[in-house]
Amino acid sequence: MTLIFKQIFNLLKLLNSDTGLYSLSSGISLGFVLGMSPILSLQGLIILFIAFFFRVQIGAMFVSAFFFAFIAWILDPIFHQVGTALLTNSSLESLWITLFNAPLVPLTRFNNTIIMGAGVVSICLTPVVFIISKILIQKYRQTVVERFKETKLWKVIKATSLYKWYYKYDNLYG
Repeated sequence: MTLIFKQIFNLLKLLNSDTGLYSLSSGISLGFVLGMSPILSLQGLIILFIAFFFRVQIGAMFVSAFFFAFIAWILDPIFHQVGTALLTNSSLESLWITLFNAPLVPLTRFNNTIIMGAGVVSICLTPVVFIISKILIQKYRQTVVERFKETKLWKVIKATSLYKWYYKYDNLYG
């Protein structure tokens, strides 16, 4: 549980910083796909590989995967309908047979209607989640952070020696 709190605090720290807009948005969108699909599966490993290979904020990915997993549980009936429609489509039957006989593809458990529906819906909505998260992060930084930096409380905190020590420590040791 402390790992989740640490990731949430790191995400808040990143949201308040001036760097990493695209890496944060990428992390949130990959966390969306990871949260919608089962983590201990081939598609979960592929998402983790993509996150480690490209410049993606890992903390944002894990925190958003944690929260999107709750939404996925609520959306399971919709995923079931989408998966059933795809898997029972007679024109795609030969594709499913070919994929099921492929070496690694059955490890994705694509023949499960909920997993198939969640995979298709999450992959289709990933660009939308990326754009929305990018816009929301920009709006958050422009409104909330700038307003907070103008408050008297922030000016008092910034003037303390504890804050100066923390700022120096954070610059030296990350």
